[in-house]
Amino acid sequence: MKNIFRLLKYIGNYKKEVALNIIFNVLYVLFNLFSMVMIVPFVSVLFGLVDAPASKPELSFNKDAVIGYVSFELKQFSDVYGFFHCLAFICMGFVLFTLLGNVCRYLGFYFLSPIRNGVVRDLRNDVYYKLTVLPASFYSSHKRGDIISRMTSDTSTVEWSVFTSLQMVVKDPVMIIVYSAALILASWQFVVFILIVLPLPFLLIKKIGDSLNRNSLTGQKKAGELLSLAEESLSMVKVTKSLNAEAVLADRFDVRNNSYAKTVTKIIARTELASPLTEFFSIMILAIVVTAGGLFVLSGRMHPAILIAFTVIFSRIISPVKELITAYYNFRKGEAAAERINQILDAKEEDGGLQTDVAQCKFEKEIKFEHVGFSYKGNDGFSLQDVSFTVKKGQKVAIVGASGAGKSTVFDLFARFTDPTSGRITIDGTDIRKFSLKDLRSLYGVVTQDSILFNDSIKNNISFGLTDVSDEKIQAAARIANADEFIKETENGYDTVTGDRALQLSGGQRQRLCIARAVLRNPQILLMDEATSAMDTENEHKVTAAIKNAMQGRTMVVIAHRLSTVVDSDLIIVLDRGKIVETGSHEELLKKNGYYTKLIKLQTL
Repeated sequence: MKNIFRLLKYIGNYKKEVALNIIFNVLYVLFNLFSMVMIVPFVSVLFGLVDAPASKPELSFNKDAVIGYVSFELKQFSDVYGFFHCLAFICMGFVLFTLLGNVCRYLGFYFLSPIRNGVVRDLRNDVYYKLTVLPASFYSSHKRGDIISRMTSDTSTVEWSVFTSLQMVVKDPVMIIVYSAALILASWQFVVFILIVLPLPFLLIKKIGDSLNRNSLTGQKKAGELLSLAEESLSMVKVTKSLNAEAVLADRFDVRNNSYAKTVTKIIARTELASPLTEFFSIMILAIVVTAGGLFVLSGRMHPAILIAFTVIFSRIISPVKELITAYYNFRKGEAAAERINQILDAKEEDGGLQTDVAQCKFEKEIKFEHVGFSYKGNDGFSLQDVSFTVKKGQKVAIVGASGAGKSTVFDLFARFTDPTSGRITIDGTDIRKFSLKDLRSLYGVVTQDSILFNDSIKNNISFGLTDVSDEKIQAAARIANADEFIKETENGYDTVTGDRALQLSGGQRQRLCIARAVLRNPQILLMDEATSAMDTENEHKVTAAIKNAMQGRTMVVIAHRLSTVVDSDLIIVLDRGKIVETGSHEELLKKNGYYTKLIKLQTL
């Protein structure tokens, strides 16, 4: 259960609460034990089950001497004050110790609550933070639904399977140790006898626990697949309806849901087996203890009070053993979820820079791609091969080509969403991997092909990631992106909430808000990946002209399919199958009458 133990390290942040929890659990066990041990000899003497000694024995650290001394004093008290008063006194003492024990038990739970909730909170924070710093390549190789499942379902499983069992893990071992010590003092021969009988049930319990762990891991994976399918179905609802494919998705979901339900049924069956199995073995061993103990008493080798005490204590040890085994099963169930969580926590983060002694990233002259090659993991072919070009400060550079030519890969390489497999990218002669990611990305204003907006107000979407930005600057950025007019027409203007994925806005409106967000940062370099693809021709020209005016003296890199947006570029780089086939301005490329001209003619047709 190494994955569980790794997560338990979070408990170290709550040392005070852990110490208080342990203290009160120990006190609970001691009060509970004392109340049981106290009542056995008292009742035995009062009801004549055992005879008190005729003379007062000398008190010493010996169980027989202690029993004899207590029996004598109790008999004297009964003779002086009467049977009823003596019995009432015993009952009051029993109630008092029980009350103190349960108060301590409550306080143990009370100090466990901030540990359990705090640890789960810290775990969720770490998982979420890790997801924010993982490279983009991680998300291309993992399903989004499965990632969400690990952060939500798996952390909840760890919470309910592991941290709800913490009280058992702390309290029950203490009870078992203290009760076992009392049993050894009562009769070590019996304890040895019990230890000979115990291995068989524990081997069976371990086998069931291993099976539970395997099924739990399978169940968590199937839960992730189920959530991935549901998330995918919701994001493609229009396509599904247009193809009349609702029944196909429903059948696919039903198959996976049934498979998940069968796995969960197996998990529940094995989990619920813990309690009756433990209780059966405990009662079986208790019956053997009583039978063997009776033989010891009849042969005169054991005092009857010892047998009564032994039986009472052993019967009370059944409950903590039962709960501890339940906790073990819970841990085995949570091990699978913990393993999936640790896979995220262990995932390699973005490389923050090859060294730390490089000065702050500044862009003064040029960005160079020097013989850059790139291949996706698990792909034998190269998406880019020996790509070399220079982007000088103040230039507008366009990268064009057919689908699959490698344009988006070049875009990702600029801001280090991924790193080249070979070659290097430099800014003013320095490899960009030597800069911190924060400094490097502060140079860029990025507008992606997908219009990504948060379920927040328009104002907060434009200023996302920035603090203390005035409304005037936000509105100025919106005017540059040709968004101010439609924003003011919305119900609450800049305070209008965009909703989930901003679907209440048109594609062109969403993209203009993204452009406004990039412009607000006043970046030195504007990266645009097909940023005007969702706009009509009129808005495309307005936004392109506005950005051109606003970016005077700045650098722009445009990834484009629609070649009408790049005709005014200083440099056009034409890609085909991961290689540069042509470079030049629009007029220069038309004179070559090559691949670029072919693309122009195809789009004109």
